[in-house]
This record gives sequence, C-alpha cells and structure tokens, in this order.
Amino acid sequence: MVFSSIIGQVKAKKLLTRAMAADRLAHGYLFTGPDGVGKTSFGLALAAGLLCEQKSAEKPCGHCAGCLQFASGNHPDFLRICPDGAAIKIDQIRGLKKAVSFSPFGSGVRVVLIEDVQTMRREAGNSLLKILEEPPPDNVLLLIASESEPVLPTILSRCQIIPFSPLSDDQAVQVVEKLHPDLNREDARSLALLAGGCPGQVAALRDEAMLQLRTDCIQAITAVPEEPARQIELALDLAGRMAELQENLDMLFDLLAIFFKDQIVAQLSPVQGAEVSPGAAQRERWNLQHLSDKILAVDAARNELARNCNRGLVCEVLLLELVA
Repeated sequence: MVFSSIIGQVKAKKLLTRAMAADRLAHGYLFTGPDGVGKTSFGLALAAGLLCEQKSAEKPCGHCAGCLQFASGNHPDFLRICPDGAAIKIDQIRGLKKAVSFSPFGSGVRVVLIEDVQTMRREAGNSLLKILEEPPPDNVLLLIASESEPVLPTILSRCQIIPFSPLSDDQAVQVVEKLHPDLNREDARSLALLAGGCPGQVAALRDEAMLQLRTDCIQAITAVPEEPARQIELALDLAGRMAELQENLDMLFDLLAIFFKDQIVAQLSPVQGAEVSPGAAQRERWNLQHLSDKILAVDAARNELARNCNRGLVCEVLLLELVA
C-alpha cells in the first residue's frame, strides 16, 4: 500500500487513499503541522505511489521502471523544491512554471513537492499562485509547511489542507527506532518523548556525550548504595561532567525528569510479566514520594539555571540530591 511505510497520521492516510482510489486527487495539497511529524515522508510516499507504473492497487511496487527511477532520485516527472538558503526564491518558482508547462514525460502525472512553503516571500508566493489558480493538467503539487510561521493566505485558499499532528508516544518511539537503529530502546523512548511526538526532531536533539552522561547518571542513581564518601565522590564527578555541557544541559534535565516520571507510571500501573530492567531491584526502594521529590529536585535545578546561578553549584546540588 502507498502509505504502508508511514506510522500514524491515520486521517491523512484515509483522505488521500480514498482520493487515489476514486481518481479524484486535487491539483494542490498543503500538508501542515509541527516539524518532525512525517509531512515530507508522507509526501514522498504519495509521490512514489503516483509515479508507480504498476496497475494493481499494490503501489508502489518497488520494481517497475517508475519505482526504480524514483528510488534513484532521477525520475523526470518528480520535482522537489527546497529553500535556497533561508527562503524559496522567485527564480525557483519561475523554473517550476516553465517545467509544468510541458506534459509529463511518461508516467501520466507529474508530482511537485515544495518544502518549507512558509519561507516563501510574497513575490515567490504570487508566482506560485498563478500555477495554483490555473493548474496545468496532470500535475499534482504537494506543499509542505511548518506551523512555525504563517503561510501566505492566497496559497492557503488555493490548496486542500491536510493537517498533521504529533504522534502518540508509542508511534514516536517506533519512528525513532526506525530512523536511529543504533539507539537502545530506553534512549529512543526518552528522545521520542522529549521531541513531543515529533520524532523527526530527534536528530537535532541527539548528543552522544549527553546521552552517555544520562546513562551514567541513571546507573549511579539506581545502583546499590555505597559508602557515603564514595557516593559523594561519584555525585561530584558526574556534576562536573554535567556542568561542562553547553546548550544541552537543560535537555539532560528533561531526560532525567522523564526517567523518574516513567518510574511513577511503572509503580501505578505495573505490567505483569514485564522484563526487569537493570537497576529495577534497587528502584523498588523508592516510593511515590521519593520519586516526586527527585522530579522536584530536577525542576529546582532547571529554575536555578534559568536564574543564571552558578552551573557547577547547581549540578552539584542536584547530583548530591539524586545520588548521595
């Protein structure tokens, strides 16, 4: 099926699957929603299905000439436009107008994918508007827009709008594991939650040093208590490494808070027969009040950091609270 590779976005799948089955696709669609929820992947999947030369419903087939050309990135009837620098320029749209004035080369339809439409300035938008108002036959325009900036109203009014929403936690984890197979499941889940159901943003969030430090902190937090002096030494060592993080320190706080919230959920709704993770036996000594206090400690550290308190001191106080 066309959208078999897409996780989530059920409404968008149903709408476009029905339109394809009835051969009633609109000339222009605008996919809009948060960054990282799969809008571009969805557009590419739709383009692959439309350019597949297989006559059956199982599209894209993956082995016809159209599929092979699309997979190689050389399909003559697929045009992809991305911002040139910070914005889509007028010359790019002029080139598009010239290209769509000719009939598709051989597939019967031409698919145009325009990314980050919200970056388009009025001059380029007006040029694109002429295409949308008088669409050439056998052309489907797929416009991708982030909700971070408004799209020109004239473009909104000429397209069928398909809204995209953040994925569920489980769906986001699936996507992260698919895109980042080298991540362990715990890191994949934490980053998916941190991205707020927008798994495409995980690549920008990944920081190997930060993830390793998170793992080391959790191991220290969940370890069997050692001698007090050794615990203090370990906490101060971790605090020193934590203070050296630059812009990702606040992100590390988020990941630690997610870990403790997960422990609360596990205690409130234990899963029978679930696999016991490392440190689980030690975590049994925590009650809900302990976990709540640890989350409050992380929040307090975040607030102190926002007030420009000494980073090293903030990290030391937090780690002594969590470990020692």
